[in-house]
Amino acid sequence: MTVVVSEPRPVPAAPGRLPLVGHAGRLAVGRLRFLRSLREHGDLVRIHLGRQPAYVVNSPELLRTMLITEAESVDKGRFFDNMRPVLGTGILTCGTREHKRQRPLVQPAFHQDRIRRYVEIMADRAEHAADSWRPGQIVQFDHEMHALALNIVAATLFASDLGASAIEETQQMFPLISAGVARRTLVPLPWWDRLPTPGNRRFAAAVDRLWTVIDEVIAAYREQGVDHGDLLSMLLAAQDEHSGGLSDREVRDEVVTLMGAGTETSSNSLCWLFHELDRHPEVDERVRAEVDEVFGDGPIRFDGIRRLGYTTQVVNEVLRLHSPIWFLMRRVTEPVRLGDALLRPGDEVLFSPTALHRDHRVYPDPMRFDPERWGPGAEPPRNAFIPFGMGGRRCIGDVFARTEMLVITAAVVRRWRPRSADSRPVREVCAGSLHPARLPMTICPR
Repeated sequence: MTVVVSEPRPVPAAPGRLPLVGHAGRLAVGRLRFLRSLREHGDLVRIHLGRQPAYVVNSPELLRTMLITEAESVDKGRFFDNMRPVLGTGILTCGTREHKRQRPLVQPAFHQDRIRRYVEIMADRAEHAADSWRPGQIVQFDHEMHALALNIVAATLFASDLGASAIEETQQMFPLISAGVARRTLVPLPWWDRLPTPGNRRFAAAVDRLWTVIDEVIAAYREQGVDHGDLLSMLLAAQDEHSGGLSDREVRDEVVTLMGAGTETSSNSLCWLFHELDRHPEVDERVRAEVDEVFGDGPIRFDGIRRLGYTTQVVNEVLRLHSPIWFLMRRVTEPVRLGDALLRPGDEVLFSPTALHRDHRVYPDPMRFDPERWGPGAEPPRNAFIPFGMGGRRCIGDVFARTEMLVITAAVVRRWRPRSADSRPVREVCAGSLHPARLPMTICPR
């Protein structure tokens, strides 16, 4: 049998390209609106970021081809290049070759037995935060969830007394670092980042201090040689038969990466979750009823979390409609065929999980919040739910993040009914992640 391979076809170009800036203006004005509009021009569309072309993948089928079938032909792209000066070459930003070595070394830190232990830390921190609120108090939920998520990830990284000071310092420094990383990845102007402006100096000082703090804890853990049951202990104990374990620099890069990824995605998703519970009282009531049935007045523990079926549906729908990672990039390293197009080494490829999740061809009435999409017997579209990516580079902390969302939801709804304290619609911001511009909520007793 003869297989006929069609000749590559030109990739359609998105309209609205301007001299010098390309489509950067349209991205600056309405990022998600622009990315969602590209599906109308094809499954693969060419845009220009300044003078540099990039290809936007718009269909689940082509995404699967790129991220699974042709995964060996692509690597991390420019978006991740701009993260490396801060995050180093941890599992998020490293190249394909390094990832094959590092992922098996980091994976045991997210084994089910470890997650079971982390749930106790998550519950303790979440209940402490909920206990600090008072009836009628207006809480800036975006700030509160960010602080709580950072507290949890720091506590799971550094569970010993040796890490206590590190937790306190990272909580002070990381908001500044997160904002700086977001700006550098979305507006990559290396010459500007090198200017001695007050903001750049504060950012550089915070990064230097963060590295120093983490290096000091790593050195103390190495010297003590004790497994504290935390993520750092697992990273230090990780070994493979070829290259041994992770170096201190590699451990630090993984710690910083886990702190960044484990704070931004979880905190922003939690903001959207409580926003949707406020907007949908019937969903709110079902979540509360399920949490009451599973936990009652008892402690929040791992086995109970696994029984939160409806609440898990709510979490899935939040991750679909409000995917915190709104765009990602890859760089072609070997010729790769995507549909009728042939991409060549050096080509940059962009895809948007959020745009895919809001595509009416994939999800009917996509802007409607509907946890029943994930109910028993429902069959979500194949390859079209990727809040944590797809394939071998899928986020290693996806189970950690989902579990954290369930624990915090349970801890809050057992005591409170957060309600919007602002009559204005909540505005989406596409920065390093998709987050609400602000989310003030009034703390109401049940």
